[in-house]
Amino acid sequence: MKISRTYRARTVTAVSLSAVLALTATACGDDGSGGSGSEGSGKGEITLWDNNTGERREIWAQIIKDFEKENPAIKVKYVGIPIDQVQAKYDTAIDGGGLPDVGGVGTAYLSNLVVRDVLDPVGDRVQDGALKGKLVPALVDSVKAAGGRGDEMYSVPTSTNNGTLWYRSDMFADAGLEPPATWSTFYEAAEKLTKPGSNQFGYTIRGGAGSIAPAMDAMYGQSGITSFWDGDKTTVNDPRNVAALEKYVALYKKVTPSADVNNDFIKMVAQFDSGSIGMLTHNLASYQDHVKALGPEKFKGLPYPAQENGTRVQVSNPVDGLGLFKGGKNKAAAWKLIEFAASHKSNSAWNESAGSIPANTDAATDGWVRKAVPTATAMKALSDGTTKIVNLPYYLPDWNTISKSGNEPNFQKVLLGDMTAKEFADKLAKELNEAQAEWKEQTKS
Repeated sequence: MKISRTYRARTVTAVSLSAVLALTATACGDDGSGGSGSEGSGKGEITLWDNNTGERREIWAQIIKDFEKENPAIKVKYVGIPIDQVQAKYDTAIDGGGLPDVGGVGTAYLSNLVVRDVLDPVGDRVQDGALKGKLVPALVDSVKAAGGRGDEMYSVPTSTNNGTLWYRSDMFADAGLEPPATWSTFYEAAEKLTKPGSNQFGYTIRGGAGSIAPAMDAMYGQSGITSFWDGDKTTVNDPRNVAALEKYVALYKKVTPSADVNNDFIKMVAQFDSGSIGMLTHNLASYQDHVKALGPEKFKGLPYPAQENGTRVQVSNPVDGLGLFKGGKNKAAAWKLIEFAASHKSNSAWNESAGSIPANTDAATDGWVRKAVPTATAMKALSDGTTKIVNLPYYLPDWNTISKSGNEPNFQKVLLGDMTAKEFADKLAKELNEAQAEWKEQTKS
C-alpha cells in the first residue's frame, strides 16, 4: 500500500502531539507491530480501551463486572481515555507499542486504523455469532463506509446520535400548525412562527462552528440524493443540492436571528430554551437541556424533515463502536467481550447511560427508549427502512479539515450574501474530489 507524503506528514504530526501522553497501561495483546496475533485460549486477561472515559467509566465498570461473572476465566483490564486524546493515543501506540485487545473506535478515525492495518475485519465473526441480524443496518452501513474497504466491517457499531428537529409544541399549538414532519411544513412553520416585533423567530440556523453537517442535511434531505459520490465525483454540488441550499440559507434573517451567523450549538440551544425560537436542528444530546428549561410538555423532537412521499434522507452521524485489534494474542476472549458489550442488555444499558441510540435492534422496545420519545422515534426511523443515509466520507484524511476550518467561514459568507450557494458547493466539491483522488492513490495496493 502506498502512503503519500501528505498523509505521512499528518501521521507524524499526530504522533508528535501525542508523545506527551503517558500510556497508562500496556495492552496484553498487541505490541503495535501490526502482526496477525492469534485466537488464543479464550481465557486469561485482555485489555479494553474506553474512548470516552469521562462519561462512560461507570457503565463500563458494570458491563465488565457482568461479563466477568458470566466468563470467570477472562479478566478485563480497563484503560480509560479522554475523548479528545483517544486518536492521538492510538497513533502513539501504533508506533511505540501497546495497542489493546479491544478498543472503542469511532467512525471519525476508523479509517486511520484500517489504513495502518491494526484492526481485524469482524464481518464474518458477526455473521457467524450471536450478533447476526441484531445490529441496526444503517449503522452497519456507516461503519463499512467509514472503514473505506468496501463491504468489510472493521468495528462493531455500539451507538450513534441522530440529527433532530426540535420544535416548540406549545407554539405550534397556539399557531394551529401541524408538526414539522416534512420540508414543506417546516418552511411553512418557520414563516408563520416569526414575529420580529416580539423578538420571536421560527428557526435558528447554525452559522458558527459545526455548520457544515446541518447544511448538508438540508441539502440532501430536500434534494433526495442518496449517495455522496457519483463515481469519483461528489454529489455535493449537484444542481438539486445547490437549489436546496439556496432555499435553506434564504431563511437567514428572514425567519432567524441575525446573530445566527456566528452561533454554535450552545448558543442555539440557549436561544431555543429561552422561548424565542420555534424550531432548532441539533442532535439528541440536547434533550435533557430542553427538559430542564422547558419541561417535557412544551417541546418535541422529530428526525429531520421527510420528503412529501415520506422518504427521509439525512447525512450520516458518527457511529461509535468496538474494534478487535489485529495483534492481540487472545482474540477469542476479546471477541467474547465485544459480543457481550454489543448484546441487547449491555448495549441498552450503555446507551441509556450515554443518552445515545443503541446499535442493537432488540433495545428498540426497552422502557427507557419508549420514554425518551425523540430517541425512540430516531431509532425507529433508522431501523424501519424509511430513512436513507448519505454516508459522509469520514475515511478521507482531509475530511475534518475540509468540513470544518476549510469551509465554515465560507458558509458564513453564503449567509451574508458574499458568496453564492453554487460557489460554496463548487469549492467544497473541488476539495472533496481532490481528497478522494489522493486517498485512492494512497490506498492503492
